[in-house]
Amino acid sequence: MDMKNAITAAQCRAARAMVEWSRKELARAARVAERTIIDFERGARQPIPATIAALHAALETAGVEFIAENGGGPGVRLRKA
Repeated sequence: MDMKNAITAAQCRAARAMVEWSRKELARAARVAERTIIDFERGARQPIPATIAALHAALETAGVEFIAENGGGPGVRLRKA
């Protein structure tokens, strides 16, 4: 997987909360199945790289900025307007 698009389940949950999206809204924006998001966020399975990239892109478009681990742990924040 392209590491610039890699996100963790915790980042996905946090990013959704920041933009106040339900799983259904993220699924619609990313064009993936809601079940895929549920399973990913619960740690039941790891989606294929293309799905992770779609989630990443949809959340970035909504204003989320993903923070790389860089020794401090991965995170998310809202992009400045």
